Amino acid sequence: MQELATSPQNFTTPNPGASLLLAFRSPQRQQNVLIIGSGLLSASRAFASLEAGYSVVVLARDGLHGACAEIRWRVEKNECKIVDWDSLPSHTPTSEEDFTKLDEFLSTTSFSLACVTDTVTYPSRRSRTSAENLYRILKSHHIPVNTTDMPELCDFTFASSHRFDDPHTSNRTPLQIGVTTNGQGCRLASRIRRDIVSKLPKDVGVATAKLGKLRQMAKDSAEPLESEDVDLAADEVNEDNGVSTPNRPVPQRSTSETVVENARRRMKWVAQVSEYWPISKLAEMSEKEMNDVLLGENLPALNSSLRSSVASDSRHSLDLTKRGRILLVGSGPGHPSLLTIATHTALSQLADLVLADKLVPDAVLNLIPKNIPIQIARKFPGNADGAQQEMMEAAIDAANKGLTVVRLKQGDPIVYGRAGEEVLYFRKHGYEPLVIPGVSSALAGPTFAGIPITQRGVAESFIVCTGVGRKGKDVQLPGYERSRTLIVLMGVARLAQVVETLTKEEGKMGMASRRDGLAYPRNTPIAIIERASMSDQRILMSTLENVVEALDSCGEQRPPGMIVIGWSVLALWGSGDVKVLDEVGMKTDDMERVRKWLDGNRWRVIEGLQCGWEDFELTSGNA
Repeated sequence: MQELATSPQNFTTPNPGASLLLAFRSPQRQQNVLIIGSGLLSASRAFASLEAGYSVVVLARDGLHGACAEIRWRVEKNECKIVDWDSLPSHTPTSEEDFTKLDEFLSTTSFSLACVTDTVTYPSRRSRTSAENLYRILKSHHIPVNTTDMPELCDFTFASSHRFDDPHTSNRTPLQIGVTTNGQGCRLASRIRRDIVSKLPKDVGVATAKLGKLRQMAKDSAEPLESEDVDLAADEVNEDNGVSTPNRPVPQRSTSETVVENARRRMKWVAQVSEYWPISKLAEMSEKEMNDVLLGENLPALNSSLRSSVASDSRHSLDLTKRGRILLVGSGPGHPSLLTIATHTALSQLADLVLADKLVPDAVLNLIPKNIPIQIARKFPGNADGAQQEMMEAAIDAANKGLTVVRLKQGDPIVYGRAGEEVLYFRKHGYEPLVIPGVSSALAGPTFAGIPITQRGVAESFIVCTGVGRKGKDVQLPGYERSRTLIVLMGVARLAQVVETLTKEEGKMGMASRRDGLAYPRNTPIAIIERASMSDQRILMSTLENVVEALDSCGEQRPPGMIVIGWSVLALWGSGDVKVLDEVGMKTDDMERVRKWLDGNRWRVIEGLQCGWEDFELTSGNA
């Protein structure tokens, strides 16, 4: 099998001009920040440094007398110190007396950072020559410098930042965001930052704090382990370690699992909560719910607070003599505009309780009126069966109380949505659920990626299959047919195994036993579509030969993801190639066809939705 030539453009070529954005943790020992100048900007720099846990020394002419009101207030509160430049001792008078004083001052006090802010202060604005001398002396003491309005005299810059407050207590939360234009438009950066803040939920900072507590509880529960085992388990939720996906397979939960396996499972569940639970749900987590997540215990189907909420706030009176009903509803691939009218009606007008799968995004859940309780399925790796049982029992419990229960699933309920077993379970308990179809991700995902799963001259049929069987078992994948598109759901976390199964020749390593048919050519086009239809959608296009390396190079994965394999992947790219099955097309070298499609590279990544989808946003039912 001929391989694609390696190209120097396989990875993104660095384009200088960006900033290295870093977030420094609060120092464990006292570290000082020097701020030269005492105006309003210096007050802003001082506040940012104090919030980060640094000690602040303000150096300015006229000392406290010439400082702005905020600096004077902070000095009076002993939050920072101020030093009068003119009062600095000097034992080496020269024509550059000021800078000699500074040089000697820096020799007696250690500073981690320096901010020169008086380059924008009128009428005593520091001159360019003076700023250059300052920069030279500070650098001679190995102190990184930021000089306002003089980018060439800056070793670092400040982003336009915002730290979120708890909307209920006004206390500061751990969450911060920062925006930088790399010196091209500071005022615009502030505007963009305000726009971002206005679009995020008000309780996003609280959610961050709650999740931080949950992570710490998970780590604390692993303390009895050996240190290397703790590190191994902690990697599952430590975003700084570059773990690529929270869907990495773990063994099905069992009574015989080891202590290390149990710790890793808890860490994995924390990662799942981070990825899938709505921000509002994270913000509302009680300590009991946190413990339930870590223990893997079933939450009560309807606890007392939930019952009272339904009884007192729902548009529907709680009639214990009325028989409830259960609706099995598909929410589509994610974009709320793709909800059917029936699904929208069920969520906005009929539901007394919504039992939602973890994959249903915030954009859909936000359409549910605030007074309707929502319970999120905890289908974490190794716990799927228990979580499924929990949701079915919750539905029966609520229906027995006369409530209308909406069992909300992503995509279409009957396409790998376990709707069949729920129908039989509910029927066994006396309820005939109404199944409301949804737009299947298997069909919509490729469309959002510009891939026609059937196309005259390219693909005459398609197959949809899963990448993982029940209880994590391997599944048999279909063999290669040139005229067919293969769609694999729930397979991205096992991509390497899927590729190996599809491409291995007969009799090698037992792979053929897990494939029904011919091996796929390694130059067959493949697309991985993540977060289909959502604003952060990402499409990775490559070949079976290179897709595993390509996915690893893309950094953190974005579940849920799906895989599309076949010649339809390249059919509509650019000027198109719809003659794959034609007599002329069959004579075209497939290697050349692929090389043209990928512009000589080994893969291509496309971020975001096609322009125009912003016109289809729906108004939130919670507004």
